[in-house]
Amino acid sequence: MTRRRTAVEANGARANDLDLRIELPDAAATAALGCALAPRLARGDIVTLSGDLGAGKTTLARGLIGALGHSGAVPSPTFTLVQPYETRPVPVWHFDLYRVADAEEMVELGYDEACVEGIVLIEWAERLGPAMPVARLDIRLEDDASGSARVAWLTGGPAWAERLHDLCP
Repeated sequence: MTRRRTAVEANGARANDLDLRIELPDAAATAALGCALAPRLARGDIVTLSGDLGAGKTTLARGLIGALGHSGAVPSPTFTLVQPYETRPVPVWHFDLYRVADAEEMVELGYDEACVEGIVLIEWAERLGPAMPVARLDIRLEDDASGSARVAWLTGGPAWAERLHDLCP
């Protein structure tokens, strides 16, 4: 897992916002990124995970949830839509919105409670539309130029830039 600071692009990022590119040569590096993020997260944090099917979103979530002390399986919540984990110091709710048709369904899934009580991971968060929270860390996973590895793009506001300034070498 290697890190590169990227130049501020025309995506509206300000100079003090988080804008990181992290090279992930394999699935182990993707899980390691999750492990590295875990101790930097706190109650109320929202992390969105985006990328194509098979991009590594659940692999990253497994690394993060495992690093917070969960020793059991971490299945993709594609069919259950949400999977809660009793981790320390706070619980984690892992949402997968691939099959969610309307952001209103999030209330039934316990989203509001999750945002207050723990750490929230959301795959396919773009399905929230205008209900997407402003204060969040976005992680986009995609194939690198060679197609043999992946790249993680981490973006967020100044608070995330401060918290993740030493994320990886």
